[in-house]
Amino acid sequence: MAIGIEIMEFWSSYYPLVSFTLLLLSAALLLRHKILPSNRRRPPGPLGWPIFGNMFQLGTMPHRTLAHLRDKYGPVIWLRIGAIDTMVILSAKTATQFFKNHDQTFAERSITDVMRVRGYDKASLALAPYGSYWRVLRRLVTVDMIASKRVNDTAIVRRRCVDEMLVWIKKEAEKLEQGHGIEVARFVFLMSFNLLGNLILSRNLFSPESKEASEFFTTMMSFLQWSGHPNVVDLFPWLRWLDPQGLRSKMERDMGKALDVVSKFVKDRLEEQKVEGHDQKSKDFLDVLLEFQRNGNEDSSRMSDNDLNIFVLELFIAASETSSSTIEWALTELLCNPEVMVKVKDEVGRVIGPNRKLEESDIDNLPYLQAVIKETFRLHPPIPFLVPRKAMQETIFMGYNIPKDTQVFVNAWAIGRDPDVWEEPLSFKPERFIGSEIDYKGQHYELIPFGAGRRMCAGVPLAHRALHLILGSLLHHFDWELDGNVSRETMDMKDSLGVTMRKREPLLAVPKIALVEVS
Repeated sequence: MAIGIEIMEFWSSYYPLVSFTLLLLSAALLLRHKILPSNRRRPPGPLGWPIFGNMFQLGTMPHRTLAHLRDKYGPVIWLRIGAIDTMVILSAKTATQFFKNHDQTFAERSITDVMRVRGYDKASLALAPYGSYWRVLRRLVTVDMIASKRVNDTAIVRRRCVDEMLVWIKKEAEKLEQGHGIEVARFVFLMSFNLLGNLILSRNLFSPESKEASEFFTTMMSFLQWSGHPNVVDLFPWLRWLDPQGLRSKMERDMGKALDVVSKFVKDRLEEQKVEGHDQKSKDFLDVLLEFQRNGNEDSSRMSDNDLNIFVLELFIAASETSSSTIEWALTELLCNPEVMVKVKDEVGRVIGPNRKLEESDIDNLPYLQAVIKETFRLHPPIPFLVPRKAMQETIFMGYNIPKDTQVFVNAWAIGRDPDVWEEPLSFKPERFIGSEIDYKGQHYELIPFGAGRRMCAGVPLAHRALHLILGSLLHHFDWELDGNVSRETMDMKDSLGVTMRKREPLLAVPKIALVEVS
């Protein structure tokens, strides 16, 4: 959803359309554009082209390109991406300054065009304007939905969904020829989707045995596709009326379908509540939302039916993609570092034993598994630029004058490789976290896969439980090998940007039943 993410393969994919449209406008724009001398100091950065700015200098993997610019320009750099003023933060020290001393000044979000469709950005916790309604949404999540007691009470749901995934993997592996791997991320994604379906709606939403995905699953996949698609309008907002790539119209269509499905879920639940009453012993997230909406106080009156439906959509988006990409990268690193794989499997086997399943209550007793997750986040943050911030007012940051509405990328990918913080920053070494207090919960700015400050991801407690349960269970139930066509030396470790930073070539891995039988 980030503008910077949408630079991904921008030039190679859209050269004919973009060049024709923009060059056609260049003469008129240059007549209007005044380049005024300024004594206001901006951060250093590479010179850009007229009109286009630095957009063609970012390459297909801008998080990597920008990280390399640190050596020349320093830990905070200035870009103009199309028509968008952008500041990029590239070091842990600079991120500390940003989040500790300027968090509120940069509390707004930079919104892409497709995320404005049907008012999505107004009702989304991640994107909503910073203010009282955003605080209502955040409190609703942190206090009513994922407070410690509710997370504890839903542990059995997560365990059941992970068990279903293990069965799917076993059945799929039995169909394959020897040495052929499965696409691990696909199974984790489907499981995450069902997990969210159970937490939010108390129902499975997908089964891999079905020939076709459910209507909701299909529309959500389209929604994710347009959310991560590069869009020229985000770089040149004056083209918004034209929608040259048709992305807004496609999002309008598919978001409409998704919201219609959610609306039906809500109506069905309201009918059930008329029959059963509102005092069920076990309430899912939809029950919590409906209860909040009908409270009738000033806060709940702000949440329209459309807002509620959008909020449900966001809950699915926020977890399904990030969970599957993180597990895929973790297993990739383990397969490429067999000595680490041996250590983590030994720990899981020793703590859990051969005759029971890993439970969330075991996580605190698995420090090396926790270290593997942290090291995965350090090298492969799901959203490398986080969700971009925006300056609410003109301000001074580290001696630089930053205009109002400047977009800010905090490059979590670069910060995870900051040589001033990490020894051997390019190596996968979970041991660096053993005995360390560094965590990813927003207080240690050298490790910020979920962001930090008042707008960091609210779902960290749930993600913490789910990721350790998923990866630990995969390691406990199966011994994993690389697909016969891939070796450690030939593994493609390049990433691809969309909604999240996925592995460009999906991981294919061979699961073999370990000590614990899957049933």
